[in-house]
Amino acid sequence: MRVVLGPMEGVLDHLMREILTNINDYDLCVTEFVRVSDQVLPDHVFHRLCPELKQGSQTKSGVPVHLQLLGQHAKWMAENAIKAAELGAKGIDINFGCPARLVNKHGGGAALLKEPNTIHEVVKACREAVPSHIPVTAKIRLGWDNPEDCFDVVDAIEQAGANELTIHARTKTGGYKASEIRWEYIDKIRQRTSMPLIANGEIWNFEDGQRCIETTGIDSLMVCRGAFNVPNLGNVVKHNAKPMPWDEVVELLIVYSHYEMKGDKGLYYSNRVKQWFSYLRQQYPEADALFREIRTFKKADDIVRVIEQYQMKLAS
Repeated sequence: MRVVLGPMEGVLDHLMREILTNINDYDLCVTEFVRVSDQVLPDHVFHRLCPELKQGSQTKSGVPVHLQLLGQHAKWMAENAIKAAELGAKGIDINFGCPARLVNKHGGGAALLKEPNTIHEVVKACREAVPSHIPVTAKIRLGWDNPEDCFDVVDAIEQAGANELTIHARTKTGGYKASEIRWEYIDKIRQRTSMPLIANGEIWNFEDGQRCIETTGIDSLMVCRGAFNVPNLGNVVKHNAKPMPWDEVVELLIVYSHYEMKGDKGLYYSNRVKQWFSYLRQQYPEADALFREIRTFKKADDIVRVIEQYQMKLAS
């Protein structure tokens, strides 16, 4: 089995990739998307979202990191794919699945599921621009509102020469509702394409992973939201490990809190650690009480102090 740590805009940053790949047997990571419009972006934009480019496009634990691009203009997507490759990206992933309203309003992400021809042009341009040894992959949903549209989209991507495709088994309008998951469509796609596929959506534990494999016929899985609910989800899904106990989660929160975040720490830490708590609370009842203690604080130091004091009480 292969398990991929997927991207989550504004949540799964390089620090989180570092922590989660250090404690899990992930096979691959994909970054948050680099938004491409009508220019070749400067180096610092790529390095900000993917500092792993400076260490061989992999995390410190050795897990390869592929850089994701989002945009609808084939020329500029190709030019930025070239830039990413020159900076050392081990793979280029193209986002056709983001359901965010602002992204879709500007014609990016899942909005392109209504335009298979544009998807074809973007993937083809990137594949032709990037050296052949660097994989060019894509991520999609099943369609905008009709899952039957997935077949035209997949065909467009395959004909464009993509090396692999990740399929989030919901439509854009299906959002993240569990009732909207349609793993069976991934099986139908598998029977129609020769492209390697990765299945994504509603994989929260080992049993979900096994049911997804059984339903789709695919043993490559991507986890995203669940990796925040259960920090060792990669090992849970891949090796049937037990979910990380709460005291180890608290230790991980402190490790995350003490990471050297340079200029980001004061700006983003409090929001991101609170976002993480919103996921942890779904798996660990204890997280709710700790979250109530930190939710009013805005400064990193105050939050870290509360978590450290909590850990001391937990150990006593």
